[in-house]
Amino acid sequence: MAGYTEEEALEYVEENDVRFVRLAFSDMLGNHKNISIQPDMLAKAFDSGIAFDAFRILGYDDPKYRDLYLVPDPATLSVLPWRPQTGRVIRFYCDVVTQDGKPYPYDPRKFLADTIKECREAGFSVRLGLRSEFYLFKNDEDGIPTLEPMDHGSYFDVAPLDRGENIRREICLSLSDMDVAPLSSHHEAGPGQNEIEFRDAGALQSADHFMTYKNVVTTIAARNGLTASFEPKPIEGKPGNGFHIKMALFREAQNLFDTDPEMVFSFMAGIFNRIREITVFLNTRKESYLRFGENEAPKYLTWSHQNESRLFRVPVVHGKYAACILRSPDSMLNPYMAFAMLLQAGLLGVKNKEKLPEPLEKPGYLITDDERKKYLKLPLSLAEAIDVARESDFLYDDKRRQITERFLNTLKENEL
Repeated sequence: MAGYTEEEALEYVEENDVRFVRLAFSDMLGNHKNISIQPDMLAKAFDSGIAFDAFRILGYDDPKYRDLYLVPDPATLSVLPWRPQTGRVIRFYCDVVTQDGKPYPYDPRKFLADTIKECREAGFSVRLGLRSEFYLFKNDEDGIPTLEPMDHGSYFDVAPLDRGENIRREICLSLSDMDVAPLSSHHEAGPGQNEIEFRDAGALQSADHFMTYKNVVTTIAARNGLTASFEPKPIEGKPGNGFHIKMALFREAQNLFDTDPEMVFSFMAGIFNRIREITVFLNTRKESYLRFGENEAPKYLTWSHQNESRLFRVPVVHGKYAACILRSPDSMLNPYMAFAMLLQAGLLGVKNKEKLPEPLEKPGYLITDDERKKYLKLPLSLAEAIDVARESDFLYDDKRRQITERFLNTLKENEL
């Protein structure tokens, strides 16, 4: 159902018994928000937007922009499959505009869209493949979430040890119905922990897909009497929830690992050289930093072709599936902000023709303490990540200063 125009979206509503239209967006920290309108209001929404109380949304409470409006992107039309098929409910993701129709300067989705245009102007596009982990916890008799996992299975287990098979199936089928194509799903290493991987897509579409994915997982879990958690470290002493981002650069249909690998490695170097500065966008919770260095989650600024515990991994260096994988983020990020900052950093690496250091292929257990001292570390606390970001010339460039400052202030005021 992807790729609708405004006219086609209006026709779909008229011809398919749509009774409610949800206009969705994210706050500055990536929390899913929406308002429902009646179908006869959709034309107005496309034309001039639907007003909302901006001061009640994290990151949107600016006295200069009291009147903000949601304008749906028709290409994101999707039916909510868990709602009745008679009297359907559809959903759009939205851009945020001011009263005069101009883009709201702190809209993360617009920031990502503008960044994608910059990449195109530089001669490439970026496709992202996402892999996200989450826990499923039981609820008590009053429906209140507990910290008791729904099962005690481990990595790649099957039923009866894996009790999440049917829920993952329902999640994947719902996602497929919404044009968010899962690639694989399985039980992860932690008790009650699951993972779903997605087919690659453009950066903006991937961000929209990620918002959909989290909404679907939490909804399906609740329908089954469970609570889904994407928190980076929900159970002390057990594996955290990671979020791996696979990045591939293309020019038209050609993977640049084949035709221009130097550009790809410069893109990686741009991220690698600024990863400490942008970590706050990738890991937004205090608990995010408890993952680093545990259960193969990275801690040092290193990369590798083979080693699973490195910050960056490049397992394949040719062919249409070649990509680099960033392994430090977790799923509590704002995908629009995070993806935009990754692309901005990579773009600068391309423009500067930056170089990566040599890969570190040696297994971790063979690396001595003296050798470890040679490598920089990721920030080891949220406070450190915020401080590093505030000292960043990259983030406080004229292009990024305004939205960076708004994000950091919002995060500091609502530090989790």
